[in-house]
Amino acid sequence: MQPSPDVATLVAIYNQINQYGRANGMELTVRKPGEVMYTMTIRDEHLSSPGTCHGGVVAGLMDAVLGAAALSLAFTAGELVSTVEFKINYLHPVRLHDHLVARGTVEHSGKTLIMSSASIECPTRDGLVVARGMGTFNRYPADKRDFHQLLFPEADK
Repeated sequence: MQPSPDVATLVAIYNQINQYGRANGMELTVRKPGEVMYTMTIRDEHLSSPGTCHGGVVAGLMDAVLGAAALSLAFTAGELVSTVEFKINYLHPVRLHDHLVARGTVEHSGKTLIMSSASIECPTRDGLVVARGMGTFNRYPADKRDFHQLLFPEADK
């Protein structure tokens, strides 16, 4: 059996394969397992009306930060996660060029589910909190997905 890579290595691999995050200009920082931060700046392609960001972009950031908090903790047990559900409360509109900082934290970690919460704020608007959310994530062994091949390519030869 192969030794499990450390969380930093797993996060680096995740960042390499996360096309969604890269396409949207999102940058992930793991403060510690179960506590993460995502940042992004709203660009023209994120707008749904002149100067205003589409709610789906904010929801995508929320799902990403909630999931990354759960994933960073699951990595410590050699597991991955998938979204079961999440909810979002939109508190203020997001505008073109707003820089967003999303912070996610695991609130509960059980045998099969992880629950996390997050807020998205806008430092360019005096730290205004623009959204809050909560999510539930299913945890499962990493060897049940192709991610395992990225971790242990020699094991599949």
